[in-house]
Amino acid sequence: MSALCENTGADVTQVSYAVGKDTRIGPKFLNASVGFGGSCFQKDILNLVYICECNGLPEVAEYWKQVIKINDYQKNRFVNRVVSSMFNTVSTKKIAIFGFAFKKDTGDTRETPAIDVCKGLLGDKAMLSIYDPQVTEDQIQRDLTMKKFDWDHPVHLQPMSPTTVKQVSVVWDAYEATKDAHGLCILTEWDEFKTLDYQKIYDNMQKPAFVFDGRNIVNTQKLREIGFIVYSIGKPLDAWLKDMPAVA
Repeated sequence: MSALCENTGADVTQVSYAVGKDTRIGPKFLNASVGFGGSCFQKDILNLVYICECNGLPEVAEYWKQVIKINDYQKNRFVNRVVSSMFNTVSTKKIAIFGFAFKKDTGDTRETPAIDVCKGLLGDKAMLSIYDPQVTEDQIQRDLTMKKFDWDHPVHLQPMSPTTVKQVSVVWDAYEATKDAHGLCILTEWDEFKTLDYQKIYDNMQKPAFVFDGRNIVNTQKLREIGFIVYSIGKPLDAWLKDMPAVA
């Protein structure tokens, strides 16, 4: 739905508000984002797929598989949007990452969309500077080097000394993360990201300065007034971005 809104100039928050007014649905869990994460949701869906297949219901199983596929599509679409917006490459460019946990107020990184987004950017040889108030550098490096679902193995079967990804630096200050960065990706909805001094951040970034809000938590209009080129999931596109579709 967020992709459709971007292509038509609609605002996904208005769509989710309208749909949420139906009391049979409600407003919860209708916020568009870069993708869902956590240890339970994807695993539960895959279990449901397995149960359906074992009980001779391939059509039902295929329906639920699409939930996983569209979540992967959303993460890939976000990466493609970043790359296409920044002159079709992020190679050797510093990209600041705000948030690595799968949701705010936790240090849990299991199945966080930040892993796939960061790996996608690293695949184009970006230089990442990551800040999350609760996730450790060791955990971030481990997540970026482990294979998918390795986190679900017993600890003694996980890599003991994760290989350091040299293109990644982990910092403990949001302003340090964005210093001399070409772009900023917001991947976790930490409250502190809403109240940062974005004028200061803009002044210390390379120009043009890009913000890619994967959680719809910043004031898009205010950031554009400062001078940022802003992409916000499911929101009308910045004029700069309209001719640069994020094709997966």
